[in-house]
Amino acid sequence: MTDAGVTASTFNVRIVALRFFFGMTCGREDMKRNMQFRTQPRKLPVVFSVEEVSEILMAAPGPGLKYRAALSISYGAGLRAAEVCNLKIGDSDSDSDSDSDSDSDSDRMLIHVEQGKGRKDRKVMLSPGLLELLRDYWREARPEGWLFPGKPKINPISPRQLNRAFTSAKTMAGVKKAATLHTLRHSFATHLLQAKRLGARIGMTCVLHTWGSALTHHPHIHMIVPGGGLSPDGTRWVACKPGFFPQVRVLSRLFRRLFLDGLLALHGAGELDFYGDLERLAQADAFTAWLAPFRKSEWVVYAKPPFGGPEAVLAYLSRYTHRVAISNHRLISADAETVAFRWKDYRIKSGGRQKVMRLAMTEFIRRFLMHVLPDGFHRIRHYGLLAGATRKATIARIRDLLGHRPPETEEQKTAGVAPLTLREPCPCCGGPMRIVEIFRRGQKPMSRAPPREQAA
Repeated sequence: MTDAGVTASTFNVRIVALRFFFGMTCGREDMKRNMQFRTQPRKLPVVFSVEEVSEILMAAPGPGLKYRAALSISYGAGLRAAEVCNLKIGDSDSDSDSDSDSDSDSDRMLIHVEQGKGRKDRKVMLSPGLLELLRDYWREARPEGWLFPGKPKINPISPRQLNRAFTSAKTMAGVKKAATLHTLRHSFATHLLQAKRLGARIGMTCVLHTWGSALTHHPHIHMIVPGGGLSPDGTRWVACKPGFFPQVRVLSRLFRRLFLDGLLALHGAGELDFYGDLERLAQADAFTAWLAPFRKSEWVVYAKPPFGGPEAVLAYLSRYTHRVAISNHRLISADAETVAFRWKDYRIKSGGRQKVMRLAMTEFIRRFLMHVLPDGFHRIRHYGLLAGATRKATIARIRDLLGHRPPETEEQKTAGVAPLTLREPCPCCGGPMRIVEIFRRGQKPMSRAPPREQAA
């Protein structure tokens, strides 16, 4: 199959059949180990430019505004073909004697999509221009029930009809790109992102935490993102708009996909080891099946502005940047058998969170060592403006643009740096003993001690 140059999807389908034949029919489980799936290349979707979308919508077939409105709502609200076809004439919050709107909340500029992909309801954005187009179409056609009725009118227009209208409009507009109606949805997302892009170089600081209050394995990352960035030419500070940061659900699903794809890549490269009851996960199909439920569960990724301001966030994270798992003030007692320490039970919503946990010494050491990072692994990472050799100069430039002075530092003492001294006084004179040299065991010191009075 490799010599024949079959595609990755065809290759994987044949591998599934061969694995079933050797594993189930022939009982040769050992043969399956040499039959690995091929990773399908990820390609970026085709996207129209804003000008191309405008030309396609203007070339929508007639008569009337029916297909122009349908294609416009597919692009302007990012709807799939079936979702456009199933829109209905519904109640609106607009004036009772005004024009009717399709499943729309025109006061809040939203469209209600019923039973979309995955049989889920959702709200999508409704732009003012699209709302006016839909009202013009309603005045012209006066549809009842379905917003875009088919033939007969008791049924909605079919996705096939809508795709034919899109193909005709694309041909009339002279757009040569190989695309389908779904390309309008991809173009909507891309243009929306480009419109909201900050257009500046930003920075970010990430702090890795791997522990919970009870020393359990709880890996999570705190990320601090400044509310703006430096313009490409470095001449001005570009502040972000309120609500600029991506939505929590978008971040959650993006992080879920990237994390699971990274795990699959590591597994395919043979960089994951499994022991004991997990040895079966060394097989590619078993590992893929084990990961499948995680693609459907909700992942916890949260982003919000700090309630106490940036100072509170920095003060909170600064307490954990150079600490591992537990601090000394939480320890209550320790002996050769057990260790007792205080921990906070976050499952309790209010009051009585502070508890005492007693662990065997071996279990305490095991939990503690889970959070000791391997050599070369950095707990704190900086990106963008906050990284690189030019970080200090960049931050100084940003302070100058914002009109902020650098934080004042304490004036250095003119007396110079005090020499290192020992805590114990000199046994002869009682004065402080000054460290003149530090040497290793077995190493010959370069200086000699002064003779004692008893030896003189």
